[in-house]
Amino acid sequence: MRNDNIYKPCLMRIEKVTDEAPDVKTFRLKFIDDVQARNFDFKAGQFGEYSVMGEGESTFCIASPPTRKGYIECTFRKTGRVTSALANKEEGEIIGFRGPYGNRFPIEEWKGKNLLFVAGGIALPPMRCVIWNCLDLREDYKDITIVYGAKTVDDLIYKNELEEWNERPDVTLVTTVDPGGETPAWKGQIGFVPTILEKMELKAENTIAVVCGPPIMIKFTFPVLVKAEFKEADIFTTLENRMKCGFGKCGRCNVGSVYVCKDGPVFTYAHLKKLPAEY
Repeated sequence: MRNDNIYKPCLMRIEKVTDEAPDVKTFRLKFIDDVQARNFDFKAGQFGEYSVMGEGESTFCIASPPTRKGYIECTFRKTGRVTSALANKEEGEIIGFRGPYGNRFPIEEWKGKNLLFVAGGIALPPMRCVIWNCLDLREDYKDITIVYGAKTVDDLIYKNELEEWNERPDVTLVTTVDPGGETPAWKGQIGFVPTILEKMELKAENTIAVVCGPPIMIKFTFPVLVKAEFKEADIFTTLENRMKCGFGKCGRCNVGSVYVCKDGPVFTYAHLKKLPAEY
């Protein structure tokens, strides 16, 4: 879906607002224009530019899967001017959207494989998209394991969906919070995600690993997976370096010769190792 003016956003109505965690919201959005709605298509891993008129744009992944038609969802944390303006919006109000942009997770190449999803904090939204995409096509994949951690119990997002995944017999879910972030009622793990992952019996054979989280979490998770004999080409992650325009023109997101908004945001660990350390 594209406009003649590449910078002109489509108008979207906020159909539903969900408070996920402190200062974290999920919007369910629907196109106002029926033609734009019918023509819109995207793949798991792609992102968009979400805008409030007079305030600017912010970049978020599309957090809902392409298998769920008729709407898209985005999840964001209130951190600055634009995200604060978005957070003040209510159901029924209008915001702007440009997209989809970027590459995607090659899930069709993962058919017949085990899937290991490792996420931390507010980085679960891009993974949520691909998790539901694969669960909606469950017969195409073997074992699905989800490891998700946050600083505290309150910081865990998609709590209802975590419960749903935990109850599914065809999903293994491991949740954890940082030491000190637990509550008396907490029944999950306590520890940092890489530490919890290291204690698990990981099986690298015929398995794809997807890692999304804070840079420090990703930094310490990659060695755990490599030690477990995962191939670097079978480890996927996403980068969101200062993306702005969405199509490689403004130059804000370049890392070496790569534009994250155009060549990414999905990369394998093997590809990342070829980039300058600034990523």
